[in-house]
Amino acid sequence: MNISTFDDLLCAARQQPQPQRLLFVFANAVLPDDSTAEQRAGFAAGRGGALAPLMCVDKTPEELAGFAALAEESHQVGADWAVVFAASLSGRDGRAPTSKEADPALQQMIAAIKAGAIGSFIPFDRQGQPMLLE
Repeated sequence: MNISTFDDLLCAARQQPQPQRLLFVFANAVLPDDSTAEQRAGFAAGRGGALAPLMCVDKTPEELAGFAALAEESHQVGADWAVVFAASLSGRDGRAPTSKEADPALQQMIAAIKAGAIGSFIPFDRQGQPMLLE
């Protein structure tokens, strides 16, 4: 299935043969302290920087009404994020993973994002649209 919207992600998760737990890591772009003048200029123009994870959450697809609900929950926490990375953790024997079982996967996501290894996650912007990160 082609994921072109956040709703597509929810639909795909709900259609899997085993229950899913969706994993989300909210991040913002930051400028590293050792950046060059060229990198600072690019960052000021909206390009470049490094991704800094701010917070994470896990939800079953049934716990999410849509992207607006997820974004509203993040705003209640007060985090100012630019991108949310999504992944899914599959259950087994007809049971979705618990939040406790999802925690190691969330920690792995955070480490991967810090390392710039984001290829296995779907990034969404603040409006819930998939992003192409370079």
